[in-house]
Amino acid sequence: MSSRIPIIHRRALLSGAAVLVAVGLPRIAIAEQADPLPSWNDTAPKQAIRTFVESVTRDGGHDFVPPAQRIAVFDNDGTLWGEQPMYFQLAFAIDRIKALAASHPEWKETQPYKAALEDDTKALAASGNKGIMEILAATHAGVTTEAFADTVAEWLQTARHPRFQQPYDKLVYRPQLELLAYLRANGFKTFIVSGGGVEFMRVFAERAYGIPPEQVVGSSIFTTLQIDAEGKPQLIKQPKIEFVDDGPGKPVGINRFIGRRPILAFGNSDGDQQMLEWTSAGDAPRLAALLHHTDAEREWAYDRASHVGKLDKALEEARLRGWTVVDMKRDWKRVFAFEPKGAL
Repeated sequence: MSSRIPIIHRRALLSGAAVLVAVGLPRIAIAEQADPLPSWNDTAPKQAIRTFVESVTRDGGHDFVPPAQRIAVFDNDGTLWGEQPMYFQLAFAIDRIKALAASHPEWKETQPYKAALEDDTKALAASGNKGIMEILAATHAGVTTEAFADTVAEWLQTARHPRFQQPYDKLVYRPQLELLAYLRANGFKTFIVSGGGVEFMRVFAERAYGIPPEQVVGSSIFTTLQIDAEGKPQLIKQPKIEFVDDGPGKPVGINRFIGRRPILAFGNSDGDQQMLEWTSAGDAPRLAALLHHTDAEREWAYDRASHVGKLDKALEEARLRGWTVVDMKRDWKRVFAFEPKGAL
């Protein structure tokens, strides 16, 4: 693949340096701007991404896609940031269960709350999606949207990941930050489309990824408008699921909230399969990609047997359909902005 970047794209990449700084990446020297993905090894996935972006942005080219149609969607958990040993939003919910336990003595003997209070991850996993949704409903509802956002922000400042001892929003993937900036510098609009709670992600998405709140699509619980004692209207979160943005729900969510079929979709699990299938089914040039977690040294190695981010059927589908599979160990020079202890 030619490494030549059209003049219009080179100019966009130079202006994109500020975006990289804004999302926490160190400033890249002008001499290095020829490579917009410096944390990626020069393997097939990087070449596929560069080739795709150059082809759809080349004026007059056969595969040119107008900027308004350059929609890129990314899963969040396991695609833009880590997800082991449990989804980070679940870690937040468990911490909230512990903080609220004094007001709910019955939780000490009632599952799945008992498992959360005792850090019994095996029992928590055994409770399945139903148990997890009970915990999310109990900890996310009954408050205003503003109060919930404040609680999430405070948790992100104080909570630390059990393995890396870093704030959870520091476990964003450096190569993906570069990719997001590269796409935006070339006229793409980047969205998060995740099974995670939409209002949880909106607290940190703009600061962590450069993705504003209105470009985050996620699962949601019902919210109602209520007037408080002072006559002030407030939005109150209710303990009832409104929309699950996972699996087949992802194409539905994209259609409902974005209104355009993406030309690029990036995920990491079976929950992203339908999003990649629907993206690939469009007429214009498309890129579908999966992140395969293969690096136990710098992050984790897991796929088919994992209770979090299971990658089984989608991996087979990728091989059949020719989707791009990014092997974390092989294809990424760096994983995080920080260097994990013990990393090679």
